[in-house]
Amino acid sequence: MTAQVFGDVTVEVGDDFVATVEFHRPPNNYFDVNLIRSLAEALEMLDGEPVCRAAMLCSEGKRFCAGADFAGSGDAAPPPGVGGRIGHLYQEALRLFTTRTPVVAAVQGAAIGGGLGLALAADFRVAGPETRFAANFARLGFHHGFALTVTLPAAVGRQHALDLLYTGRNVLGEEALRIGLCDRLAPAHELRDHARAFAAEIAAMAPLAVRSIRETMRGDLADRVREATDRELAEQERLRETGDFREGVRAAAERRPPDFRGR
Repeated sequence: MTAQVFGDVTVEVGDDFVATVEFHRPPNNYFDVNLIRSLAEALEMLDGEPVCRAAMLCSEGKRFCAGADFAGSGDAAPPPGVGGRIGHLYQEALRLFTTRTPVVAAVQGAAIGGGLGLALAADFRVAGPETRFAANFARLGFHHGFALTVTLPAAVGRQHALDLLYTGRNVLGEEALRIGLCDRLAPAHELRDHARAFAAEIAAMAPLAVRSIRETMRGDLADRVREATDRELAEQERLRETGDFREGVRAAAERRPPDFRGR
C-alpha cells in the first residue's frame, strides 16, 4: 500500500501490518475540525485495508497535541457565542470512536486539554518520563470536552479523573503510568519505536479475533461518547460567555495565574 495523504495527515503501512498515522501541525499540533476530520478519514480508510491490522498514531513536532488554540483564531477556538464549530468538531471526533482498527498513540512532549482527549481516543498510549498530560480546562474557566467525561474515568478511575479535571494539574510520565493515563514508558528518542513495537504485537495476533474482542470490550462506547459530547458542548457554550473564561484565556496567553471572579 502506497503512502496516502488526508489533509495534514499522512498514512503509511509497513510490512508488519502496522500503519503509521501522523498529523503534521508542529510544534504544538493544535487541532481544528479539519484535522479531526482528516484523522477520522484516515482511520476509516484503514478499516477496509487487509494489509493493516493496527495503527500507530503520532505527530510531528515537540508536543503530541496541545488541543485547541484558544488564544488564536483556529476553527477549534471560535469567539464567544459561536459554538457551532466546536459542535462540528465533536461530530468528526465521534467518528474516531466508531473505527475498528486498534490504535497505539505515541505521546511525546505533551497532551493538553483536547489533546489529552485525542490521546485517549486511542486504545493505548506510550509516553516518555517527561511527557506531560493535563486536563487544563478549569484553569481556563471552561468545561472539558472531546469525550473526556467517558474516556478519562475509563483510563484512570473516577477519583483520579475528578482530581485531574478539578485541578487541571500536570501529570508526568511516571505518574501517568501508575494511574493508567499511559500504558508503557519509553525514552523520548525511542518513543515511536516502542509504540510501533506495541502495535506490531497486536498486529501479529489473529486479526478477526482482535477486532471481535475490541468490539466486545468497547461495547456502546460510541453512544456514550455522543451523549457525553452533547453535554460537554452545551456547558462549553454556556461558560464561553463568562468573564472567567475570558480571564482564563488571557492568563494562559500571558503566562500568569488567573484571577477568577466566579462570573
